Amino acid sequence: MTNKYMYFIANWKMFGGINSVNSLDKVIKFLKSFKKKKLAKIIYCPPHTLIDSMSKKLKNTNISVGSQNCHEHESYGPFTGSVNCKMLKNVGAKYVIIGHSEVRQSGESNKLINQKIQTAIKSGLKVIFCVGETIHQRKKKLTKKILSTQIKLGLNKIKNKKAIIVAYEPVWSIGTGIIPKPLDLLNTINFIKKRLKNNKILYGGSVNPKNINQLNSINNLDGYLIGGASQVSKKFIDIIKKTYN
Repeated sequence: MTNKYMYFIANWKMFGGINSVNSLDKVIKFLKSFKKKKLAKIIYCPPHTLIDSMSKKLKNTNISVGSQNCHEHESYGPFTGSVNCKMLKNVGAKYVIIGHSEVRQSGESNKLINQKIQTAIKSGLKVIFCVGETIHQRKKKLTKKILSTQIKLGLNKIKNKKAIIVAYEPVWSIGTGIIPKPLDLLNTINFIKKRLKNNKILYGGSVNPKNINQLNSINNLDGYLIGGASQVSKKFIDIIKKTYN
C-alpha cells in the first residue's frame, strides 16, 4: 500500500487487434470512481498499429500513450519497416520505451540506445529507458557492473537526465514468473538511484496481481512496467488497486 505518485506502464508487446482497444473501456470506467486516480500515472504502449486508435480512445482521459521503440533517425529516410519519433508523435504518442531487453537481445547496442534517446528527447517524446542483467551475468555477480555500463553509455551526453523514466527489468525475470527477492530488489533500486538521484525508477519483469503485494513492499520504487498482465484489463486494474489498498 502506498500514498505516493506511481507509474503504471502497460507494455502490450506484440499483442492486439483493432478491437482490443475496446478493452480499455474497463480501465477508463475504473479510474472515474478510483479515489486515488491522481496518484496513478497510466501509460499504454501498444504496437505501432494501435497507437492512433488508442490515442483517440483515450483523448479525454488522463491516460497517456507511448511506443515500444523508435528509429534513431530524426528525419524520414530509406529505413524499411522503421518508425521515427516524428511519426510516433503524429499519431498521438507521448512516451517511448527504449532499450527493452527483448530489443537489446536482437543486437541493439548501448550506443544505438543512446542515439535513440537523444532523438526522442529532441522530438519531444518522454523516454522510458530500460536496463537489466541476464541470468548469466547475475550468477557471475556482474549486475552492478552491467547496470553501470548501460546507464553510463545509454545516457551519455544527455543533459536533462531527470526527465527520463528508468525501468529496471532483469532479463531473467521477464515472462518467467520469477521476480527478485525483496532485499535484492531493494538494493538494486538503491544502487540505480545513487547514480540517477532525480529520476523515477520503476520495476518490470513478471509483474502480476499475485506478486504485486510483495513488490509493493519495496518502498523505493516509483512504479511498474507491466507486460503480459497489462493485456488483460482486470489484471491491470487489480495491480493498480492493490498498490493503493
